[in-house]
Amino acid sequence: MAERISFEEEIQKNKIKSFLLIAIVFVFFIILGYVISMVLDPGYFFIIMIFAVIFSLIYVLAGYYNSDKIALASVRAKPASRTEHRMFYHAAEGISIASGLPMPRLYVMESEEINAFASGRNPENAIICFTTGALKKLDKQELEGVVAHEMSHIANYDIRFMTLTAVLIGMVSIIAQMFLRSLWYSNVGGGKDSGRAQIILILIGIIFAILAPIAAQLVSFAISRKREYAADASGVKFTRYPEGLANALKKISNEHISEKDRKHIVAKAMAPLFISDPLKRKLRGLFSTHPDINDRIRKLEAM
Repeated sequence: MAERISFEEEIQKNKIKSFLLIAIVFVFFIILGYVISMVLDPGYFFIIMIFAVIFSLIYVLAGYYNSDKIALASVRAKPASRTEHRMFYHAAEGISIASGLPMPRLYVMESEEINAFASGRNPENAIICFTTGALKKLDKQELEGVVAHEMSHIANYDIRFMTLTAVLIGMVSIIAQMFLRSLWYSNVGGGKDSGRAQIILILIGIIFAILAPIAAQLVSFAISRKREYAADASGVKFTRYPEGLANALKKISNEHISEKDRKHIVAKAMAPLFISDPLKRKLRGLFSTHPDINDRIRKLEAM
């Protein structure tokens, strides 16, 4: 008999891993700053840091405070109808009571695929959007499982967490770009030995400035995967019925939608919000925004 998995332990484990991963992004930021300060004048670097923080915060926070509006507009979603989408409303109301969360605003997007996402900066400003395919193909328990998963993202403040990640990655990328561009205006001075040392430092700085944003993005993908696992486990906490979400994921895994049947292509930036990758990319491991769906099913069936 397979060992049972505690959803409480699974939630805690994935939250800890998420915080450790975001700490790694912060370490990238500090190391990149240190390397650049070794190459450039420290005072000049301090100015770069200020601009990087300001630009990154303005860009990301503007999206954060309008995350629900941007997400809904990008998929051309419409408000769900209490009469036409009665089961959707009943599921959301039930999970709202079970979780103690405010009732989110419900939306529907046109797509034959089974998919859903949640957005909003806090539980009071949250939305859940389901595809028309999900509402047609999922039964009551499966629908409740997916609603619970999405409301778990809201309960866990995943939008806020991923915004913080985006800010850090944005700062790493901005500083790296500013450093690389500044090299066009810098001179390698000093004597023969000091000039050689400066060249070595510049080469180290260039390599790190190129690799740091890539590494930070890979860490972001890892954080996204951990938040999906945590939402799966939290969803089970709300429903006490892991089979509902597990069966919904099985239907997602087994469905095949042709390109011509797709209403529109979801923007790449939106893809991590969905319960499964709407772009159907054949990405595995480090480059995937979502965990392997069979592994998610296995964990749910063991709860």
